[in-house]
Amino acid sequence: LDGADLPEPGFLPQSLPAIELMARVLQESTEKVTLVVTGPMTSAALFLRTCPDLAREKIDQIVFMGGAMGLGNWQPSVEFNIFVDPEAAKIVLNFGLPLVMVPLNVTHQAQITKPEIDEIAQLDNPVAQAFVGLLNFFERYHEDPKWGFVGAPLHDPCTIAWLINPALFDGVDVNVDVETTGELTRGETVCDYYHLTGKPVNTKLLLKVDRAGFISLVKESLASFG
Repeated sequence: LDGADLPEPGFLPQSLPAIELMARVLQESTEKVTLVVTGPMTSAALFLRTCPDLAREKIDQIVFMGGAMGLGNWQPSVEFNIFVDPEAAKIVLNFGLPLVMVPLNVTHQAQITKPEIDEIAQLDNPVAQAFVGLLNFFERYHEDPKWGFVGAPLHDPCTIAWLINPALFDGVDVNVDVETTGELTRGETVCDYYHLTGKPVNTKLLLKVDRAGFISLVKESLASFG
């Protein structure tokens, strides 16, 4: 992550540890909250283990970017976010809250091309310009022919895009668990697509995205800062 000169933050770091801040936000909320996880699940797992009753009472669902069905970007079948802390991911996936999984299968379809980045560069606002700088840097890594990409995948934004407009995505309801001991597969998300294990469904697994609609949503969102 590089390529943009960002302003200094307009606020100080929170004084509370992450799990205490999560607890306070949930306690003060008058409605159920969606928890979005776009990195390793360490803090989410610690919160679920520390405050299980509060989590069940106040968390409506957990939407996370991570994992994949049948491919990986850090190991042959393992995605980075899950690879970093597979034990935490296993805790979250088996806690019993509704889950929406945004895997590499769908984020690799959510590619933004150079001409589309150039179009966003015409938006005269600092948020769009920062986005363009970040993407110009980020997409260089994905020019490697091994990926077979025509653009750069927008991984994390898919979580929020699904919350804004779930009709952009297609998915299936399956059981997903995490391998924590495999010699070659530690951190792999095991997606029971054909319901072979008899385990209860715990996850909506997103597998397809309307790329054009997704990119339009990104553009509209960035233009709104004008």
